[in-house]
Order: sequence, then C-alpha cells, then structure tokens
Amino acid sequence: MVNLEEAVTARLKTHGTVFEVLVDPEGALMYRQGGDVEVEKILAAEDVFENASRGDRSSEEDLLRAFETTDVLAIAGKIIKKGELQLTAEQRKRIVDNKRKQVVSFIATNAINPQTGTPHPPARIERAMEEAHVNVDPTKTFEDMINLTMKAIRPIIPIRFEEVDVAVKMPPAYAPKAYGEIAAFAKLQREEWLNDGSWVGVIRLPAGLQTEFYSLVNRLSKGEAETKLLKR
Repeated sequence: MVNLEEAVTARLKTHGTVFEVLVDPEGALMYRQGGDVEVEKILAAEDVFENASRGDRSSEEDLLRAFETTDVLAIAGKIIKKGELQLTAEQRKRIVDNKRKQVVSFIATNAINPQTGTPHPPARIERAMEEAHVNVDPTKTFEDMINLTMKAIRPIIPIRFEEVDVAVKMPPAYAPKAYGEIAAFAKLQREEWLNDGSWVGVIRLPAGLQTEFYSLVNRLSKGEAETKLLKR
C-alpha cells in the first residue's frame, strides 16, 4: 500500500459522475504507459470515491452503472488509464527530471554521431534538448519521448541510433571467466572455442557502449585480448 501522504488523486468523470482513487503518482504513470505494475501496489486505499479529499465513497449503484462491476481493482485500473492525475508541482518536477535523465542516458548509450562514429556525451545531448526546447511530458510513454527527442535534436546535432559488431579474441588464461561477463554485456552473435583454449566471439551492442565494452574487455584480460570493429 502507498502512504496516504504521498498519494495523489486519479479522477475520471463518466456517466455524469466523478470517480476518484488515491494512487502513487509515479506508479500510476507507469501503469498508464503500459508498465508492468500491479494496481493494488499503487493504491493508497482500496476504495473508489466520489470525493477523495472528503472520504466520500462511491455508491455500488454508481459503480455498476459506470463500470458494470464493483471490483475496486478493476475500476481503479480504468480510472488510472483513462482519467487525469492530480500531480503537485513538486511531484511533476521530480517525475519530469527523472524522465529527462532516462531519455538522455538512453540516447547517449544507443546513438552515435554518424560523422565520427563516436557517441555523443550526455551533456551534449542535454544542450541539444534545451536548444530544441524539448519539453518532457510525464504522461507520454518512454518510447514516445525518445522518438520526439530524436526528431527535435537531429537538426541541431548529427545523430542516429546504431548497433555495431565487435569481434573479441580472449586468451585461454582469461576466457572461462570472461565469457560470462561479455555474453551478459550485449548480444552474442556467434562464438567459438579454439583448440588452445582461447574464446572468439562476435558481440552486437549499441554504438554508444563501445568505450565501456572495450574497457570491460581490457579489464577482464589485463589488456591481452584482441578486439576488432566489424563492418555490417
């Protein structure tokens, strides 16, 4: 259950009546956007209200007329999905700031400058978003915000999403231990164990993760592994 002091009201007007539930603001936004969230875990009270601030509960008659059920969780789900969330200015700012950071991090990780083949630093992406006046909307899905942001900043900086293939040859002394970490880091396209105990693999990863990947390989092999960026 959500703390009542931290909850906000989700409100839906239908069939001439207002229905309200008290919810965790961030959990409710995730639910609206199709996230894997259980309704009961984002409710502050398992009740449907006519007026939540006064504690006036909706009648069974009104619930049946509007939703054809009295199941609070089913009704709450519909109110959260279709209604409006009454966020405070502080809550909205916190959610927007977190979402902006997630958008910047995702783009920095998965996109590159096609002119140089290198990733853009997060600070450069943030500046481009400011210049393009990108407004982060907490009610939009993460995927929608990524698409809107990329469209807005492309006229400002050269950028595109791209994956790269990197071949790795890990010496026998490090191969058994390194294999698991490398395979967990990105998508393993193909692999082979050589007669001398060396491991060879081709890894596909977001272009923006190249530097991090090379650092991982160097750490696992003490700088003895071989890597090669492959053309696709």
